[in-house]
Amino acid sequence: MEKKRYAQVGTGGRARMFYEAIATRYQDSSALVAFCDMSQVRMDFSNKILVEKCNHSPVPTYKHTEFDRMIDEQKPDVIIVTTVDRTHDQYIIRAMEKGCDVICEKPITTDNEKGQAILDAQKRYGKSIRVTFNYRYAPHHSKVRELIASGVIGEVYSVHFEWLLNTEHGADYYRRWHRNKVNSGGLLVHKSTHHFDLVNFWLGTQPKTVFAFGALNFYGQAAAQKRGVESFYARCHGSEAAKGDPFAIDMENNPTLKGLYLDAEAESGYIRDRSVFSDDISIEDTMAVLVKYKSGAMLSYSLNSYLPWEGFNVAINGSKGRIEYTALERPYINAGGKQCDEGATVFHKVRVCPLLDTPYEVEVQIKEGGHGGGDPTMLDDIFLENPPFDPLHRSADHTDGLRSILTGIAANKSIASGLPVDVDTLLHW
Repeated sequence: MEKKRYAQVGTGGRARMFYEAIATRYQDSSALVAFCDMSQVRMDFSNKILVEKCNHSPVPTYKHTEFDRMIDEQKPDVIIVTTVDRTHDQYIIRAMEKGCDVICEKPITTDNEKGQAILDAQKRYGKSIRVTFNYRYAPHHSKVRELIASGVIGEVYSVHFEWLLNTEHGADYYRRWHRNKVNSGGLLVHKSTHHFDLVNFWLGTQPKTVFAFGALNFYGQAAAQKRGVESFYARCHGSEAAKGDPFAIDMENNPTLKGLYLDAEAESGYIRDRSVFSDDISIEDTMAVLVKYKSGAMLSYSLNSYLPWEGFNVAINGSKGRIEYTALERPYINAGGKQCDEGATVFHKVRVCPLLDTPYEVEVQIKEGGHGGGDPTMLDDIFLENPPFDPLHRSADHTDGLRSILTGIAANKSIASGLPVDVDTLLHW
């Protein structure tokens, strides 16, 4: 059997889940053939992981300016895109132009102009784009889809969705490239795309109208000064002031953060540990969104990134009752710990409240692995030659990826204008 050939562009914190999986569990049917990145240091570190952790030979490396040459020489079937969000569109489109299918980390891109370019290119070249929505595969999220599809609460009229990021995981977005909206689209695109995709997936519908508010209330220098903070610093590494700050991280003593970022600074220019109370943060930390869907359902959504615990509360209201759904997740710092801890579920509860009847709790299978146990199942679905049949159709393509970001993009436009946004004006399908 000829193995499917994969090359990966972007070897930062999001990359390892994919290349380790190919090099170990899926090596019988898959072959990792190359890395591509702007940093040779990062690629060398990733090759070191392949050798020491996966018992795999190092793969050829190519700088980001050599993307075309990598494809010409290594002839991959699929390009895995795990770069900074703002560059996803460049690599997706060029990969398709060069004859490759694509697997892309969420979000598929950061604004509607780039989304239109991806959509047009996919129509032109007909290649496959897979967007890795691992939350769809978590057993508790899948169970909600099953319950709604079974009709247990009838026609869905409204959803309330509250997501909480704590001061460990939440703060990390304000240290990294995500803090600049040009890079990430803000948390309403980078993070909330998970949540907006879940609502699309659960309800089987698409957003129609979006209205939103957003503010930077906790992070950033102005907010910190308002609370009485007087000591500031530019970055954590080498700062005396950072040593006593609970919002600082120590890259020097974390082998992965040091190998991927600290050691690569001279080459890449990227600083991974900026102060979360800097004056150059352009994303929000407090967000409230209202969405009307084409099905007629309504969503009230909130995201706050400075809270005491990590997880979510969801309520789904329908003609025959209500689903109440809550979870506590283990907080983490990207690339700062075990992959299986990323979004791992500590506690979850799914409760059905029928009209005129007794509420009951729904048993949900518990699975090990990151993102509530969704990561291993998603990887099987992507990389197994013959994955198990999935009656829930959790695999997400470029249309799912684009529809998930349209809610966040519309919310960003609404925050900027103070007006509701018609989602159908953002893309020409």
